[in-house]
Amino acid sequence: MTSKLEQLKQFTTVVADTGDLDAITRLKPVDATTNPSLLLKAAAIPGYADLLSKVKAEAKGDVDLACDHFAVAVGSGILKAIPGRISTEVDARLSFDEAALLNKARHLIKLYDQSGVGRDRVLIKLASTWEGIRAAEKLEKEGIQTNLTLLFSFGQAQACADAGVFLISPFVGRIYDWYKKSTGKEYTGADDPGVQSVTRIYDYYKTNGYDTVVMGASFRNVNQIEQLAGCDRLTISPELLQQLSDDHGELPRKLKPGNHGEARQQLNESQFRWGMNEDAMATEKLAEGIRQFARDQEKLEVLMAE
Repeated sequence: MTSKLEQLKQFTTVVADTGDLDAITRLKPVDATTNPSLLLKAAAIPGYADLLSKVKAEAKGDVDLACDHFAVAVGSGILKAIPGRISTEVDARLSFDEAALLNKARHLIKLYDQSGVGRDRVLIKLASTWEGIRAAEKLEKEGIQTNLTLLFSFGQAQACADAGVFLISPFVGRIYDWYKKSTGKEYTGADDPGVQSVTRIYDYYKTNGYDTVVMGASFRNVNQIEQLAGCDRLTISPELLQQLSDDHGELPRKLKPGNHGEARQQLNESQFRWGMNEDAMATEKLAEGIRQFARDQEKLEVLMAE
């Protein structure tokens, strides 16, 4: 029997959650995603030393510009090894400023264009705040497709679909982390709250005919991936991709169109914010995720300033 990774690829687009070009070349995903944390790790890889020096020199002391150039250079390099798209993240510190998000997203697309990479191969990642979703709605109308990340609640998923975003990244592992810490309980299989969240969103999208792609993200173990086999896309770390590649057991499909989902409901801003207020897990993990990415962005800036 073929590996579980090859079986998964039959009904789910596999995305590499890394900036490590060697791992991407070895595991052959369709797409790849990066974020400030992954770019910081990439900057420590010896193979990126020359690139790091190059972008620092080109930026001439502009640290913000150096970070943007590095993100685009890493993304452009990854695109040479994959057939699909790269997701590049906007500075998390802009997550509550719609105008700033729009400006940064357009700037990143311009840098990719200057590198010879068309916008059809790039997804701009934005945090799933109300402002991020509104910015994504405008970018989509401009032909700049988006990946809404740090998504933890059903309300965030509803708002993203109504905004017409190309793709969402619900964070399976971080939802699991919160409930495990909150309850002290180990969750496995279909009882995993992160798995349940993505399954609910997937069924809702398919039932109501939304085109928005569901891409499960932030996995803690292979079992979570197996429970979501059949999801539109899954973005997976090299370590877990390797485990799937080494396992030759049977991998049945779990998610598929046709399962009953909830009726469509369009949220206005007050309903969205109230729903987030009522969901302690989503509120805490969204804020924590933005802070974490912001701190790693700051570390990357220190590296660029050295």
